[in-house]
Amino acid sequence: MEPNRIRVLFLCTGNSARSVLAEATLRAWAGHRFEVFSAGSRPAGRVNPFALQQLASDGIAAAGLRSKSWDEFATDGAAPIDLVVTVCDSAATETCPVVFGDFLRTHWGLPDPAAIEGTEQDKREAFAQAHRVVKARLLALLALPAQLWNDRAALKESLDRIGFVQPEDETVGHG
Repeated sequence: MEPNRIRVLFLCTGNSARSVLAEATLRAWAGHRFEVFSAGSRPAGRVNPFALQQLASDGIAAAGLRSKSWDEFATDGAAPIDLVVTVCDSAATETCPVVFGDFLRTHWGLPDPAAIEGTEQDKREAFAQAHRVVKARLLALLALPAQLWNDRAALKESLDRIGFVQPEDETVGHG
């Protein structure tokens, strides 16, 4: 992989919350280094309004975000993806999409904030917490040394470790 404009696809089931938070945040923070997309195996058809509120509260642009199928990235004419990051929550027995291709794949499981029942405040807090985790993991991604992108095995190991990063981890910067 070339260390410039790495094509990243964040993938989950509905493509309305977690993957959208990751897409918009990485694009805002490092759009010069990454071409960022998100998709779902069973797209919800719309971005969750709480995800849009969360992005707005963090000053991250949401223009152009939409819930879409990962099929868009599997067509014959689609540009190749370098990295697929699944963000579904296997701990909640949520089915993660299975994808095949010549790309690196890593899993950064995260509970679905859209599944939270309760008050609007409960839902806002669930989205805020999900975004804190997403941001911590993206900071860890951005901290990877450029030369690591030339060593596929070491990169895969590092990417897999990022899936366990939490906002309170000392190795994560603040942003």
